[in-house]
Amino acid sequence: MKNVVIFGAPGSGKGTQSENIIKKYGFKHFSTGDILRKQIADQTELGKTAKKFIDEGKLVTDELIINMMDAELDSVKDAAGVIFDGFPRTYAQAEALKTLLNKRGTDVSVMLNIQVDEEELIKRLLERGKTSGRSDDNLETIKKRLDTYNRDTTPVIDFYKKEGTCVDIKGVGSIEEIFVAISEAIDAAK
Repeated sequence: MKNVVIFGAPGSGKGTQSENIIKKYGFKHFSTGDILRKQIADQTELGKTAKKFIDEGKLVTDELIINMMDAELDSVKDAAGVIFDGFPRTYAQAEALKTLLNKRGTDVSVMLNIQVDEEELIKRLLERGKTSGRSDDNLETIKKRLDTYNRDTTPVIDFYKKEGTCVDIKGVGSIEEIFVAISEAIDAAK
């Protein structure tokens, strides 16, 4: 089974490219954002807690996300591969994912680091906010999310560089051009 971590700042195109990976490879998709948005929409206790963090531009706690991922992994034992979208977001989550996968006899095959400059990210997020109804539709919240990303999640890149699985992907250009680079990285992964 190939395990792909798709990584990048909010607005980098992770969701779009995850859809392309699913179509081409048939991998299962774990999007913490989608899972959390469903919890928020259903107004579960997890959703209420998560909404408070998200509205403040903060990350949901590691423990909450790790427990959720552990349960999700049990549901995909026979999958050809898994895409982790929005997880891990912290160094501790990266270590936890390694442990969760290792206890199932597997590991992360490749971490796709989609790189987009901040000006483009802000433009994309403001545009997305006009149509999606997400909470990241204003400049103040977007800047908080990007600051949080830069402070808390960029150490994850170092983790996967040490593991030898980080592949940098230029996240600007056509969706198709970006996907060609992503496909090459997945095909080359163990």
